[in-house]
Amino acid sequence: MFTGIIEELGTVKALSVYSDAAQLKVGAKKTLSDVRLGDSIAVNGICLTVVSFSTEEFTVDIMPETLRKSNLNDLKAGHPVNLERAMMLGGRLGGHLVSGHVDGVGRIEKKRTEGNAVIFHITAPPEVLRFIVPKGSVAIDGISLTVADVTGDSFSVSVIPHTAAQTTLGSKAVGDVVNLENDMIGKYVDRLLHSSLDAGKKDINLEFLKANGFLQ
Repeated sequence: MFTGIIEELGTVKALSVYSDAAQLKVGAKKTLSDVRLGDSIAVNGICLTVVSFSTEEFTVDIMPETLRKSNLNDLKAGHPVNLERAMMLGGRLGGHLVSGHVDGVGRIEKKRTEGNAVIFHITAPPEVLRFIVPKGSVAIDGISLTVADVTGDSFSVSVIPHTAAQTTLGSKAVGDVVNLENDMIGKYVDRLLHSSLDAGKKDINLEFLKANGFLQ
């Protein structure tokens, strides 16, 4: 589990693709301060397992499903990547609950400056966009951000200078592909509601809530 608060920018050392799987080697400093074999590290918002490491870099395996659902295939040696270690129980939750399981990718459609902020407009597939709501949370390349607005097939976020400087968003351009993860609470609620309906249970509406004592 992660928070979406990026700890440092790592650097891609190598991406080796074998058929439909891959292995990624990333240079880092802070992230490696207490790393152990088998630890989870979010790389651009994707929860990956450390299979080897040294004092200056770590290596992770990437399965086919991860390659299909993310932008990892676009990485090249020298590219910066957002890094976050798994959260510690009892630590501050500065962003929101992020699982590191990417739901899909989006594309930066427009980028503009507004005061001290940069506004990104990002197109997203319908299955991802349906869970994105204004003022809700979304993880973009692993960065916890607040949704400013949702229009048509896209949504927008406002990025402060600190976030732009400390993450890969500062160097992203129009046309770039980004990993998207929806708010997990919204996904679970939606799944539970649809499971109830599929099982033939009553729809949950105001009448149902009143009849069962949830509303006066």
